[in-house]
Parts: sequence; structure tokens; C-alpha cells
Amino acid sequence: MQEDGFWDDIERAQETTQKAKNIKDTVEKYEEYLSKYEDIEVLLEMAKEEDDEDLVSEAFSEIKDLSNELEEMKIRLMLSGEYDTNNAILTLHAGVGGTDAMDWTEMLLRMYTRYCEKKGYKVETLDLLVGDEAGIKSVTLKITGEFAYGYLKAERGIHRLVRISPFNANGKRQTSFASMEVIPELSTEQNKHVEIRPEDLKVDTYRASGAGGQHVNKTESAVRITHIPTGIIVACQSERSQIQNRETAMNMLKAKLVELKERAHKEKIEDLTGDLKDMGWGSQIRSYVLHPYTMVKDHRTGVQVNDVSSVMDGNLDNFIIEYLKNPSEVKEEE
Repeated sequence: MQEDGFWDDIERAQETTQKAKNIKDTVEKYEEYLSKYEDIEVLLEMAKEEDDEDLVSEAFSEIKDLSNELEEMKIRLMLSGEYDTNNAILTLHAGVGGTDAMDWTEMLLRMYTRYCEKKGYKVETLDLLVGDEAGIKSVTLKITGEFAYGYLKAERGIHRLVRISPFNANGKRQTSFASMEVIPELSTEQNKHVEIRPEDLKVDTYRASGAGGQHVNKTESAVRITHIPTGIIVACQSERSQIQNRETAMNMLKAKLVELKERAHKEKIEDLTGDLKDMGWGSQIRSYVLHPYTMVKDHRTGVQVNDVSSVMDGNLDNFIIEYLKNPSEVKEEE
């Protein structure tokens, strides 16, 4: 970082500085844990010499706290994928279930927003399509924070809700579906190596809309880009400028194609075709049951929680951590 010309490319310099900070933070955490371990050793020795039950109790409390911190660090060390430290682009789509599915999608939006708040992540809405009666048809968020993609990739797939429908006058039980898709936000350096042929793109502009479907801008500043070979569509309306929205949408498309290329084991983006589009939906990963009993069950790991309210309030660590421990061994349901 002391080299001449290091700051000539500001974005690249900032990325390098952030990587250096992440490494420094990891080393400092290790030294902090080592210091705590040594303090606990001293505390246990004192408790033994003085036969002091209070000191023993204090030592065991600190051991428990340190164990939890080490478990968190262990999970972070597992996040060694090329894009795991990146910010994330999260998209929710309403599936089968009509208005109930759109309402369910909005519930998931709140759940992931709360999860991100608990992790200290910044959440920005890039695109939003509201439902005709209630809820939302789709939403795209940018999640900014260390390891945002690494953690949230564990949530990719279809989420199923079973409940008594609040939109059905007969009080019938309704099953609704929504998909959660997440891709890494590519860094400037990563973006440079992604090439998309202009003839493979269809670009549309439209007026941005807000809550209730009202147009929030008189000009067609929102941008929708379709990748013709795969049928993949991305959209952005978060900025007032069409140019900025187009740039953001292009970055989203590049990240989506790179991530899809790797999952499909293709060598080039040009090798991707429409038959791979459905890979983005993934398999049904979790069921949320509100009637006739309450339970959230992850079909991949078998993790089951009865406190549905806690889960919907963003407490997802049980599911995410269990998945990250053995992502290659988890079961999937179609």
C-alpha cells in the first residue's frame, strides 16, 4: 500500500485496504482469544488454590463465552470461497399462492432485513415490485457487510409457508411459496474479467415505482436488462439516474452469470443457455408451518425450531451455521 501509484485506482485501492483490514481483524481476534484463554487458566488456578466456588463459576462462565466466540470464528474460517467475503445481492420472488405468496414474500423481506440488522449489515433496496392487493411480487436488496454473501448463500432456495390464509373468507389452510436468490456483488477487479456480448442483451427503461405502485419518478430512470441466451432478467430503480441504474443492473447481471457459470461448471458465460435458468430457483429448502402446529424445519440439515416468531424476527443462525458446516452433505428436496 506504500507503493507509488497505489491510490491511482481509488476503487482497487479501497478493496485492497479492506482486504488488509479483514486480515488484521482476524489476527487481532486470534490474539484476543489467546489472551482470554490465558486469563481463564489463571482464574482456574486461583479458584483451585483458594477453593473459591465463585471463582469457579466465573471461570466456567468465561469458558462458555469464549467457546461461543471460537465457534463463530470457526464458521468464518469455513467461509473461504472466492466470493464469501463480498457484499450480497439478495432477490425474493413470490411463487405459487397468489396474494398469499406475495404476502409471504413480504414476510421474508422483513425476516432477512432483521437478520441483516442483527449482523450489522447495511440494507439497500435496488428494485421493488409491489403486489396488486397485498405484499410484494419481488424485491432485490443490496446487503453490505463482511461475509454477507458467505452467510446468505446458505439461504438460497424455495421457502414454503403453511397457514390459515388471512385473505380467504372461509379460513382455509393455504400453502404459499417464495424463492430466495443471492449472488455476490463483484468487486471492481472481479468485474473487469467478466465480458458480456452487447448483442446478448435487451435493455428496457421504465418509470420507478414505490409503495402502493405509485410512480416516484417522472422520467424512465429504472432499468431492466435481459440476458437473451439464458433469459435471466435483472432490474434496478434505486437511483434517480438511468445511467447509474444501468450500471448497477449490469453489475448484478455479471455477478449472476458468473455465479451461475460456476454452479453449472461451464468454462465461459457464452456457454450458458436457457435450460440453466431454473437453477437460480434451487430446491425447497425450508418449511414454515403456522397451522395446525407451529414449526420451522430445514429440509437439508434437519434443523427444526418451534419458535416461529423468533425465526421470522431474523434469528437464522441455527439454520445457516448448520448448513455451512457441511454444505456438500446436506439433503435437498425437490
